[in-house]
Amino acid sequence: MTSRIAEGCLSSALVYAMHCQQVDAIVRHAGRELRAHLLPRVASGGTYLASITTELGSSGLLTCDQELVPDGEHHVVRREAPVVTGGRHADGFLVTMRAAPDATPRQVSLVYADRDQVEVTAGPPWASLGMRGVENVGLTVSGRVPDGQVLGVPGGFADIAVESFAPVAHLGWSAAWLGAARGAFGELVRRIRRTDGVRADPRSELVRHRVARVRVRLEAVGGYLSGVLDEVLGAHERGSSLAGASCQIHLNTLKVLAAEETYAAANEMVELAGLRAGYLRGSRPPLERLVRDLRSASLNHDDAALLTSSGALCLLEPTVTTLGPDPRSVCR
Repeated sequence: MTSRIAEGCLSSALVYAMHCQQVDAIVRHAGRELRAHLLPRVASGGTYLASITTELGSSGLLTCDQELVPDGEHHVVRREAPVVTGGRHADGFLVTMRAAPDATPRQVSLVYADRDQVEVTAGPPWASLGMRGVENVGLTVSGRVPDGQVLGVPGGFADIAVESFAPVAHLGWSAAWLGAARGAFGELVRRIRRTDGVRADPRSELVRHRVARVRVRLEAVGGYLSGVLDEVLGAHERGSSLAGASCQIHLNTLKVLAAEETYAAANEMVELAGLRAGYLRGSRPPLERLVRDLRSASLNHDDAALLTSSGALCLLEPTVTTLGPDPRSVCR
């Protein structure tokens, strides 16, 4: 569904994918009372969830300096974040906090805060190169939430990140980037076929070669996305953890591959369409917007950090377990 939405608007697709990330965390890690209260509202389409996980001066997801303060059967939440996707419009938030005033910055809890439980102050939106439709804003929330709205084990957000946040993000983002590139490619091919406003001659061998190269990039991303999705779903069905080295490498590889190849495909499509149809604002397909939007893909959880993590895991892994027909290629 994320991929199909992205064919029309990549920003909308990413907002939806990140909402699904929050829902997956609630489904898998929230207590029974919170699930019973929240999930019917989500399923009815009336509750949009956002995450507050960024922190000033830090790019890490698994650390936080802003702490939860116990207050009887509640916790006091005061959290400032430099960027929250769709924060102005969210009906509830999943918030990372240092587990307690005496906890270390790596002892992070994930807390649900309903909009009517906190005061929300929004700053101005980011003036970004692309992805303007996600309306990233700085946000400050403050209020009190019941103890039962802490997800999982207090201080155990790292496990939630491994089992829910990271896999759903990498699958969802990759699907969105692929859908956006695929939608533009389909429209461009139709225009080339009809010689409709683009310079590319469908009889040219060079044009056919370039069209094929774009298709190869999209096919590679789609195939790897399908394989990782099957791996994650299979692990869920078996009740297996996603924390194994091979599974983490596959998830990281998916994100990096999708970010690199869809952006490269968009650039090649601009070359195919030419200056007027590919580079000008308002042209069809909207390649100028696509290139600006997909430029964010490698930065949206930095590819370099993921590759460094995967490299370390490769050096620790006793055997190479590639995704595919290798019988060892299962999450472990």
